[in-house]
Amino acid sequence: MRKPAVKVTNEITKLENSAVKLTVTIAKKDVAASYNESITKYAKNIQIPGFRKGKVPVSVLERKYGEALKAEAASDLVEKALGDVFETIEEKPLPYAQPTMDEVPVLDVTKDLTFSVTYDIFPTVKIESLDGITIKEPVVEVGEVELNKELQQIRERNAMVLDKKDDETAAKDDIATVNYCELGDDGAELEGTQRQDFVFTIGSGQNIFKFDDDIIGMKKDETKEITKTYGDDFEDKELAGTTKKIKVTLTALKVRNLPDLDDELAQDVNEKYKTLEDMKSDIMRNMEAIRDRRINEIKSNALLEQLVEKYNFDLPKSMVQAELDHRWRMMAQQFGTTPEQLDKLVASSGQSKETMLTEWTGDAEKMLKSRIIVESLLKDRNITVTPEEIEQEMESIAEKSGVSVEEVKKHYADPRSKEYLIDDTKEQKLYKELFGQVTVTTGDKMAFADLFKR
Repeated sequence: MRKPAVKVTNEITKLENSAVKLTVTIAKKDVAASYNESITKYAKNIQIPGFRKGKVPVSVLERKYGEALKAEAASDLVEKALGDVFETIEEKPLPYAQPTMDEVPVLDVTKDLTFSVTYDIFPTVKIESLDGITIKEPVVEVGEVELNKELQQIRERNAMVLDKKDDETAAKDDIATVNYCELGDDGAELEGTQRQDFVFTIGSGQNIFKFDDDIIGMKKDETKEITKTYGDDFEDKELAGTTKKIKVTLTALKVRNLPDLDDELAQDVNEKYKTLEDMKSDIMRNMEAIRDRRINEIKSNALLEQLVEKYNFDLPKSMVQAELDHRWRMMAQQFGTTPEQLDKLVASSGQSKETMLTEWTGDAEKMLKSRIIVESLLKDRNITVTPEEIEQEMESIAEKSGVSVEEVKKHYADPRSKEYLIDDTKEQKLYKELFGQVTVTTGDKMAFADLFKR
């Protein structure tokens, strides 16, 4: 059972980087009461030679253990007082930033007990005006060109890969398997440059030496010596301005047999399609939905960038560090390793974790400030969503995705997924309100594919 609250007063002093200093004063009567309670407890339970258990005089205890008893009583008072204060004040410590005591207090039962702790708090920002903010909305058309590109990709994903006949020659878009190496001036192979069973699509340029055009016309098992000269502006800086002799042997040659663009292909892609036109309509609907989401994202990012610049504020160091630590853990997860092993991996490559985290700091701070501004706006503008609005959002998702409302509801049946949908709907509601209060102008025309290059 928790002890009764002690009588305390507190004072908050704001520091730099969203930190505060909390000074707490405990009334001397509570100090004395806590000390007496502590010493009485020990007197009842402690056993000292020459005295029966529970019969040790308080004066003896104080003489032998006085300083330790005062320290323990002070610790209990501090813990209890902080618990009570943190329940009542707004300036609560961040969960990953434990309060630090400036100086350990010394208990004197005849005086008030005063102590101070320093800790980081969640930053506050007040967005008072949106004046002067202008957002450019890119113009992106989704038409036959974009549809045909997507249809071609579908054909390629569903293509049959067949071996070419031995007497057939390599051509653009064939899948080639080659062995290659560099040759010295004397025509001998340079040690360490050999590469076996390298597979690539001719014309894709997905080989270091870019010998796509040079192997067109070759047959399986044919070997060819190629001399390549690379300009000073060549993309690979190690090859730029050099001339290389390469020996290439074509060991295998395959061709993609693309399926016809018809109803049968559409049915193979997804059983929900009955005809090719069904698939085309669905593709167009998906691309338009993706375009709209991406444009909205670009506008949101532009808005937040300007708000961060206009309403600059400091971030607590612990918050930035927590974000960097999170990114490091995520990077380790992507590499399929632990954060500790990633440290060693990065060090072995000649880099350091500290250097990488420093490089990430600017982006991390920008993201955190944007997030804090969004949270502040949601709170200040009291943005909420009703169950009916969530129902409408699910119906909208179903329509844009070409699936049933029941499928969407099933997807968001998990409480965590449902909470994500609610939060996202609130944010989109906020952005819609904000876009109506800032200047939105027509931006440059942009290809659909270019939307995702940033």
